[in-house]
Amino acid sequence: MTHAVEMNATADVVVPCYRYGRYLRQCVQSILDQTQVRVRVFIIDDASPDESADIGAEIARGNENVTFLRHERNRGHIRTYNEGIEWASATYFLLLSADDYLLPGALAYATRMMEVSPDISLVFGNALVEFDDGATETVYPLRDRGEKAGGRVFEGLDFVRLSGASNLVPTPTAVVRTQTQKRVGGYRPELPHSGDMEMWLRFAAHGSIGFVDRLQAVYRRHAGNMSNLYDVANSLPDLRQRKAAIDTFLQSDGRNIAGGSTLRRELYDDLGRIAIGRASAAFNTGVTGALQQLTEFAVDTSPKAKLSLPWMRLMAKRMIGLRAWNALQSVQQGMHPRSSRRL
Repeated sequence: MTHAVEMNATADVVVPCYRYGRYLRQCVQSILDQTQVRVRVFIIDDASPDESADIGAEIARGNENVTFLRHERNRGHIRTYNEGIEWASATYFLLLSADDYLLPGALAYATRMMEVSPDISLVFGNALVEFDDGATETVYPLRDRGEKAGGRVFEGLDFVRLSGASNLVPTPTAVVRTQTQKRVGGYRPELPHSGDMEMWLRFAAHGSIGFVDRLQAVYRRHAGNMSNLYDVANSLPDLRQRKAAIDTFLQSDGRNIAGGSTLRRELYDDLGRIAIGRASAAFNTGVTGALQQLTEFAVDTSPKAKLSLPWMRLMAKRMIGLRAWNALQSVQQGMHPRSSRRL
């Protein structure tokens, strides 16, 4: 027999904004439209050169649940995030970038799971990616990793292992328990590009992680996203940031995870596999400098990478050369027209 849970949940949502004034109204309205949860919104404009400050101030004047603050000088995203964390006092907390927005019921579903299970420190879900041209694609964090569909609760160690050396959580869907957020602390300045990944690992060291198998938020993908900084030619800094995130986590909160003595090697091995994939992409695009750097990084991070099938395939590609490989691919695609995947 199931028992209904009375919903008196409160949630504080911090909306950091830098040059996203054109998206700000939709973002904030998507929060205020949430049902079954009492919300407060804190808009922090980080000295945007566009109309963000005017729009933010206008939104706040029209709603007592919205607070607005403008930085006189740009402080950067890490300091802005941490300012929002310090402000939060509700039971639950969400950091939602001004260019993203929530889908109906997102906060109710996330907080309900944590209300029922006090050991859960973070709940995330599926997300819709929206591109500048209007195209969309859905991110299924668990199904994309071969996990079965449906809501799940992961013990900390299981979540870390499933995440591996990647950010498993679509950030606009990450609703957390505020008291846990205060305990684990803010974002680390030394991890400007892998801070989310390291933050979710920290939460896993302080509680279980819940997953809601529904679309929870929309993440906009456009030229201004920080996540677009790394293309094939410049992906090595991304991998180094991931490695730094792993090291930072294991040296701090990661020590709290029981049974995690082999985590470093497991996470390094996963990072090595990712590096080989990036190296293969560099080969396909003819970026030879990145190819060499990425293969060296893969082996330095995970010596066993040389024993993997992707490594052997990459070495074969390098041996025959790009022109011959492309010719071989053309022949293969001609024989199997339905398959367009490049190896």
